[in-house]
Amino acid sequence: GHHSWGYGQADGPSEWHKAYPIAQGNRQSPIDIDSARAVYDPSLQPLVISYESGTSLSISNTGHSVMVEFEDADDRTAISGGPFQNPFRLKQFHFHWGTTHSQGSEHTIDGKPFPCELHLVHWNARKYATFGEAAAAPDGLAVVGVFLEIGKEHASMNRLTDALYMVKFKGTRAQFRGFNPKCLLPLSLDYWTYLGSLTTPPLNESVTWIVLKEPIRISVKQLEKFRMLLFTGEEDQRIQMANNFRPPQPLKGRIVRASFKA
Repeated sequence: GHHSWGYGQADGPSEWHKAYPIAQGNRQSPIDIDSARAVYDPSLQPLVISYESGTSLSISNTGHSVMVEFEDADDRTAISGGPFQNPFRLKQFHFHWGTTHSQGSEHTIDGKPFPCELHLVHWNARKYATFGEAAAAPDGLAVVGVFLEIGKEHASMNRLTDALYMVKFKGTRAQFRGFNPKCLLPLSLDYWTYLGSLTTPPLNESVTWIVLKEPIRISVKQLEKFRMLLFTGEEDQRIQMANNFRPPQPLKGRIVRASFKA
């Protein structure tokens, strides 16, 4: 059923297994990627990202993150190549971030976290009829993870960070059309891939993860706009939205493959 969960002391990641026993499963995400132990796989194809600008719909505060949703009736905005046989359609993207720059990402590289991580969530529409059906299947979802680090201002990110004030409170939504998520990708599409799960309840083990090696940069000012969002609704006592990440989970024998030679 629908349990309330969050990132606080009482309802945070260490408690999720009580309502969602899969939290202790064998392919949980995120993980720490040990770059020296990742296996270079020359058979992995380059990632092909075909995003169109016309398909974004709305931006919303889910009470756990900020999310931009896409029209997913066709393959206009999709990824293919990589480890995939089929194209996967973009459904939404969202972010995880910290209260300070020293943490915030879900995946870590060699034990190092980043201040923020972007997740682009895609589903296998060739094989499954709906996003919900795909989300319950072991090969149903593909999530591209992009690390954000602090640097100079990211020009294309301004349209997004400037829209955040409209969705400050939990449960709010605003129109957000014509945003092309391609602008949020780094130049290099070198990646690590492994079999994992959603990082939020219901924690389904349905995700093939693609974690991009190269981070993108945003300014401190841009990141601070994320920290102005609230976990709470307009009527509630205000709680700053931040540290909305799950810590790395045990690898349990999984292999992380790399599309590039270390």
